[in-house]
Amino acid sequence: MDVGVIGLGRMGRGMAQSLVRAGHRVRVWNRTPSAADGLDGVTLVPTAAEAFAGDAAITMLSDDAALRSVIVEGGLLDSGTRPGLHLSMSTISVALAQELAAIHGRAGVPYIAAPVFGRPDVAQNGALNIVVAGDAAVIEVARPLLDAMGAKTWPFGTEPHRANAVKLAGNFMLVAAIEAMGEAAAFAEGHGVAGADLLDLLTNTLFASPVYKGYGASIAAGRYEPPGFGLRLGLKDIGLALSASAEVGVPMPFAGVLRDNLLDAVSHGDGDKDLAALALVSARRSGR
Repeated sequence: MDVGVIGLGRMGRGMAQSLVRAGHRVRVWNRTPSAADGLDGVTLVPTAAEAFAGDAAITMLSDDAALRSVIVEGGLLDSGTRPGLHLSMSTISVALAQELAAIHGRAGVPYIAAPVFGRPDVAQNGALNIVVAGDAAVIEVARPLLDAMGAKTWPFGTEPHRANAVKLAGNFMLVAAIEAMGEAAAFAEGHGVAGADLLDLLTNTLFASPVYKGYGASIAAGRYEPPGFGLRLGLKDIGLALSASAEVGVPMPFAGVLRDNLLDAVSHGDGDKDLAALALVSARRSGR
Protein backbone atom coordinates (compact mmCIF):
# COMPACT_ATOMS: atom_id res chain seq x y z
CA MET A 1 0.00 0.00 0.00
CA ASP A 2 1.00 3.63 -0.50
CA VAL A 3 1.01 5.06 3.02
CA GLY A 4 2.00 8.30 4.67
CA VAL A 5 3.27 8.46 8.26
CA ILE A 6 2.96 11.74 10.14
CA GLY A 7 5.00 11.85 13.34
CA LEU A 8 8.46 10.31 13.73
CA GLY A 9 8.99 10.15 17.45
CA ARG A 10 10.37 7.00 19.06
CA MET A 11 7.17 5.10 18.26
CA GLY A 12 6.53 6.53 14.79
CA ARG A 13 10.03 5.67 13.57
CA GLY A 14 9.64 2.02 14.53
CA MET A 15 6.20 1.82 12.95
CA ALA A 16 7.48 3.34 9.70
CA GLN A 17 10.33 0.83 9.59
CA SER A 18 7.91 -2.05 10.15
CA LEU A 19 5.80 -0.85 7.23
CA VAL A 20 8.86 -0.67 4.98
CA ARG A 21 9.90 -4.21 5.94
CA ALA A 22 6.43 -5.43 4.97
CA GLY A 23 6.85 -3.97 1.49
CA HIS A 24 4.67 -0.89 1.75
CA ARG A 25 5.61 2.39 0.03
CA VAL A 26 6.10 4.82 2.91
CA ARG A 27 6.17 8.63 2.80
CA VAL A 28 7.02 10.36 6.08
CA TRP A 29 6.66 13.85 7.48
CA ASN A 30 7.79 15.31 10.78
CA ARG A 31 7.87 18.90 11.98
CA THR A 32 11.61 18.43 12.48
CA PRO A 33 12.83 16.73 9.27
CA SER A 34 15.99 15.38 10.91
CA ALA A 35 13.77 12.90 12.78
CA ALA A 36 13.82 10.86 9.55
CA ASP A 37 17.61 10.51 9.59
CA GLY A 38 18.62 6.87 9.44
CA LEU A 39 15.22 5.63 8.27
CA ASP A 40 15.91 3.43 5.25
CA GLY A 41 13.35 2.88 2.52
CA VAL A 42 11.12 5.87 3.27
CA THR A 43 10.51 9.03 1.27
CA LEU A 44 10.70 12.23 3.33
CA VAL A 45 8.15 14.77 2.08
CA PRO A 46 8.29 18.50 2.87
CA THR A 47 4.68 19.01 3.95
CA ALA A 48 2.15 17.16 6.05
CA ALA A 49 -0.33 17.38 3.17
CA GLU A 50 1.96 15.24 1.00
CA ALA A 51 1.99 12.56 3.69
CA PHE A 52 -1.78 12.84 4.22
CA ALA A 53 -2.48 11.16 0.88
CA GLY A 54 -2.31 7.82 -0.90
CA ASP A 55 -4.06 4.63 0.17
CA ALA A 56 -3.76 5.52 3.86
CA ALA A 57 -2.29 8.05 6.26
CA ILE A 58 -1.08 7.23 9.77
CA THR A 59 -0.72 9.82 12.50
CA MET A 60 1.45 9.13 15.55
CA LEU A 61 1.76 12.46 17.33
CA SER A 62 2.47 13.24 20.97
CA ASP A 63 -0.79 14.75 22.18
CA ASP A 64 -4.11 16.42 21.37
CA ALA A 65 -2.51 19.76 20.58
CA ALA A 66 -0.06 18.29 18.07
CA LEU A 67 -2.72 16.23 16.29
CA ARG A 68 -5.19 19.13 16.19
CA SER A 69 -2.50 21.46 14.87
CA VAL A 70 -1.60 19.18 11.98
CA ILE A 71 -4.94 17.68 10.97
CA VAL A 72 -7.55 20.29 11.90
CA GLU A 73 -5.77 23.63 11.99
CA GLY A 74 -3.48 22.52 9.17
CA GLY A 75 -6.53 22.07 6.94
CA LEU A 76 -5.52 18.62 5.72
CA LEU A 77 -9.13 17.46 5.40
CA ASP A 78 -9.81 20.40 3.09
CA SER A 79 -6.90 19.72 0.76
CA GLY A 80 -7.29 18.39 -2.75
CA THR A 81 -5.34 15.19 -2.15
CA ARG A 82 -6.57 13.15 0.78
CA PRO A 83 -5.92 9.57 1.85
CA GLY A 84 -8.15 6.57 1.31
CA LEU A 85 -8.32 6.29 5.11
CA HIS A 86 -6.80 7.82 8.21
CA LEU A 87 -5.40 5.60 10.97
CA SER A 88 -5.12 7.74 14.10
CA MET A 89 -2.66 5.88 16.33
CA SER A 90 -1.81 8.57 18.87
CA THR A 91 -2.89 8.44 22.50
CA ILE A 92 -5.44 11.26 22.57
CA SER A 93 -8.48 12.33 24.53
CA VAL A 94 -11.84 10.66 24.04
CA ALA A 95 -13.32 14.08 23.30
CA LEU A 96 -10.88 14.78 20.47
CA ALA A 97 -11.42 11.29 19.06
CA GLN A 98 -15.16 12.00 18.89
CA GLU A 99 -14.53 15.35 17.26
CA LEU A 100 -12.17 13.87 14.69
CA ALA A 101 -14.66 11.14 13.77
CA ALA A 102 -17.30 13.81 13.09
CA ILE A 103 -14.93 16.02 11.09
CA HIS A 104 -13.72 13.12 8.97
CA GLY A 105 -17.31 12.03 8.38
CA ARG A 106 -18.20 15.45 7.00
CA ALA A 107 -15.06 15.45 4.85
CA GLY A 108 -15.73 11.95 3.50
CA VAL A 109 -12.43 10.51 4.73
CA PRO A 110 -12.75 7.13 6.52
CA TYR A 111 -11.40 7.43 10.07
CA ILE A 112 -10.12 4.61 12.27
CA ALA A 113 -8.79 4.95 15.82
CA ALA A 114 -5.91 2.55 16.39
CA PRO A 115 -3.86 3.43 19.50
CA VAL A 116 -1.17 0.97 20.50
CA PHE A 117 0.33 -0.78 23.50
CA GLY A 118 4.08 -1.29 23.38
CA ARG A 119 7.35 0.54 23.80
CA PRO A 120 9.67 1.76 21.00
CA ASP A 121 11.55 -1.55 20.74
CA VAL A 122 8.23 -3.35 20.29
CA ALA A 123 7.24 -0.87 17.56
CA GLN A 124 10.59 -1.45 15.89
CA ASN A 125 9.91 -5.20 15.79
CA GLY A 126 6.37 -4.85 14.44
CA ALA A 127 4.97 -6.50 17.56
CA LEU A 128 2.60 -3.88 18.95
CA ASN A 129 -0.83 -4.68 20.33
CA ILE A 130 -3.17 -2.43 18.38
CA VAL A 131 -6.58 -1.40 19.72
CA VAL A 132 -8.87 -0.56 16.81
CA ALA A 133 -12.37 0.82 16.42
CA GLY A 134 -14.30 2.09 13.41
CA ASP A 135 -16.12 0.80 10.37
CA ALA A 136 -15.35 -2.91 10.00
CA ALA A 137 -14.94 -2.71 6.23
CA VAL A 138 -12.43 0.13 6.53
CA ILE A 139 -10.50 -1.79 9.18
CA GLU A 140 -10.20 -4.69 6.76
CA VAL A 141 -8.79 -2.35 4.11
CA ALA A 142 -6.21 -1.23 6.67
CA ARG A 143 -5.46 -4.80 7.76
CA PRO A 144 -2.13 -5.11 5.84
CA LEU A 145 -0.84 -2.02 7.67
CA LEU A 146 -2.08 -3.19 11.05
CA ASP A 147 -0.54 -6.61 10.52
CA ALA A 148 2.79 -5.04 9.55
CA MET A 149 2.96 -2.95 12.73
CA GLY A 150 1.37 -5.26 15.27
CA ALA A 151 1.43 -8.76 16.68
CA LYS A 152 -2.33 -8.60 17.22
CA THR A 153 -5.20 -6.24 16.50
CA TRP A 154 -7.93 -5.97 19.13
CA PRO A 155 -11.30 -4.71 17.79
CA PHE A 156 -13.60 -2.64 20.01
CA GLY A 157 -16.59 -1.78 17.88
CA THR A 158 -17.57 0.75 15.27
CA GLU A 159 -17.27 3.99 17.26
CA PRO A 160 -13.63 5.12 17.00
CA HIS A 161 -13.48 6.82 20.41
CA ARG A 162 -13.96 3.47 22.16
CA ALA A 163 -10.42 2.47 21.17
CA ASN A 164 -9.10 5.63 22.79
CA ALA A 165 -11.04 4.88 25.98
CA VAL A 166 -9.48 1.40 26.06
CA LYS A 167 -6.01 2.87 25.60
CA LEU A 168 -6.48 5.33 28.46
CA ALA A 169 -7.84 2.59 30.72
CA GLY A 170 -4.80 0.47 29.94
CA ASN A 171 -2.35 3.29 30.64
CA PHE A 172 -4.12 4.02 33.92
CA MET A 173 -3.55 0.40 34.98
CA LEU A 174 0.09 0.57 33.85
CA VAL A 175 0.82 3.69 35.91
CA ALA A 176 -1.04 2.15 38.87
CA ALA A 177 1.24 -0.91 38.67
CA ILE A 178 4.35 1.26 38.79
CA GLU A 179 2.99 3.22 41.74
CA ALA A 180 2.24 -0.04 43.58
CA MET A 181 5.76 -1.32 42.99
CA GLY A 182 7.32 1.95 44.10
CA GLU A 183 5.33 2.01 47.34
CA ALA A 184 5.95 -1.69 48.03
CA ALA A 185 9.70 -1.32 47.45
CA ALA A 186 9.87 1.70 49.78
CA PHE A 187 7.88 -0.21 52.41
CA ALA A 188 10.23 -3.19 52.19
CA GLU A 189 13.29 -0.93 52.42
CA GLY A 190 11.85 0.55 55.61
CA HIS A 191 11.98 -2.91 57.16
CA GLY A 192 15.50 -3.68 56.04
CA VAL A 193 14.54 -5.67 52.93
CA ALA A 194 16.18 -4.66 49.65
CA GLY A 195 13.49 -3.33 47.33
CA ALA A 196 15.23 -4.99 44.40
CA ASP A 197 14.96 -8.38 46.09
CA LEU A 198 11.27 -7.87 46.78
CA LEU A 199 10.59 -6.91 43.18
CA ASP A 200 12.62 -9.84 41.88
CA LEU A 201 10.45 -12.22 43.92
CA LEU A 202 7.08 -10.68 43.10
CA THR A 203 7.63 -9.99 39.41
CA ASN A 204 8.67 -13.61 38.88
CA THR A 205 5.78 -15.11 40.86
CA LEU A 206 2.54 -13.30 41.72
CA PHE A 207 3.05 -10.53 39.16
CA ALA A 208 4.95 -12.26 36.35
CA SER A 209 3.58 -10.11 33.53
CA PRO A 210 5.38 -7.85 31.03
CA VAL A 211 4.49 -4.57 32.76
CA TYR A 212 5.55 -5.71 36.23
CA LYS A 213 8.65 -7.54 35.01
CA GLY A 214 9.84 -4.75 32.70
CA TYR A 215 9.16 -1.77 34.93
CA GLY A 216 10.05 -3.74 38.06
CA ALA A 217 13.50 -4.45 36.64
CA SER A 218 13.98 -0.75 35.86
CA ILE A 219 12.96 0.25 39.38
CA ALA A 220 15.19 -2.40 40.94
CA ALA A 221 18.18 -1.23 38.90
CA GLY A 222 17.40 2.48 39.23
CA ARG A 223 17.45 2.61 35.43
CA TYR A 224 15.30 5.52 34.25
CA GLU A 225 17.14 6.72 31.14
CA PRO A 226 16.80 6.67 28.22
CA PRO A 227 13.01 6.76 28.46
CA GLY A 228 10.95 4.19 26.62
CA PHE A 229 7.70 5.79 27.72
CA GLY A 230 8.33 9.22 29.19
CA LEU A 231 6.98 10.12 32.62
CA ARG A 232 5.58 13.41 31.32
CA LEU A 233 3.53 11.48 28.77
CA GLY A 234 2.19 9.30 31.58
CA LEU A 235 1.03 12.45 33.36
CA LYS A 236 -0.71 13.56 30.16
CA ASP A 237 -2.51 10.24 29.81
CA ILE A 238 -3.72 10.15 33.42
CA GLY A 239 -5.07 13.66 32.92
CA LEU A 240 -6.93 12.49 29.82
CA ALA A 241 -8.38 9.53 31.72
CA LEU A 242 -9.63 11.80 34.49
CA SER A 243 -11.25 14.16 31.99
CA ALA A 244 -12.93 11.30 30.15
CA SER A 245 -14.14 9.74 33.39
CA ALA A 246 -15.76 13.02 34.45
CA GLU A 247 -17.60 13.19 31.14
CA VAL A 248 -19.44 9.95 31.92
CA GLY A 249 -19.72 10.36 35.69
CA VAL A 250 -17.29 7.58 36.61
CA PRO A 251 -15.20 8.32 39.73
CA MET A 252 -11.50 7.38 39.46
CA PRO A 253 -10.10 8.39 42.85
CA PHE A 254 -6.81 6.52 42.47
CA ALA A 255 -6.22 8.24 39.12
CA GLY A 256 -6.20 11.48 41.08
CA VAL A 257 -3.49 10.10 43.37
CA LEU A 258 -1.46 9.02 40.34
CA ARG A 259 -1.80 12.47 38.74
CA ASP A 260 -0.55 14.17 41.91
CA ASN A 261 2.40 11.78 42.26
CA LEU A 262 3.34 12.24 38.61
CA LEU A 263 3.19 15.99 39.13
CA ASP A 264 5.48 15.51 42.14
CA ALA A 265 7.95 13.64 39.94
CA VAL A 266 7.87 16.31 37.25
CA SER A 267 8.36 19.09 39.82
CA HIS A 268 11.48 17.28 41.05
CA GLY A 269 12.98 17.18 37.55
CA ASP A 270 12.02 13.65 36.53
CA GLY A 271 9.57 14.50 33.74
CA ASP A 272 11.94 13.50 30.94
CA LYS A 273 12.86 10.18 32.54
CA ASP A 274 11.18 6.85 31.94
CA LEU A 275 7.78 6.32 33.54
CA ALA A 276 9.43 3.90 35.98
CA ALA A 277 10.89 6.99 37.69
CA LEU A 278 7.49 7.42 39.34
CA ALA A 279 8.90 5.01 41.95
CA LEU A 280 11.32 7.74 43.02
CA VAL A 281 8.43 9.65 44.57
CA SER A 282 7.76 6.91 47.15
CA ALA A 283 11.49 6.48 47.78
CA ARG A 284 11.96 10.20 48.31
CA ARG A 285 8.98 10.53 50.65
CA SER A 286 10.27 7.64 52.75
CA GLY A 287 13.63 9.39 53.15
CA ARG A 288 15.51 6.84 51.05
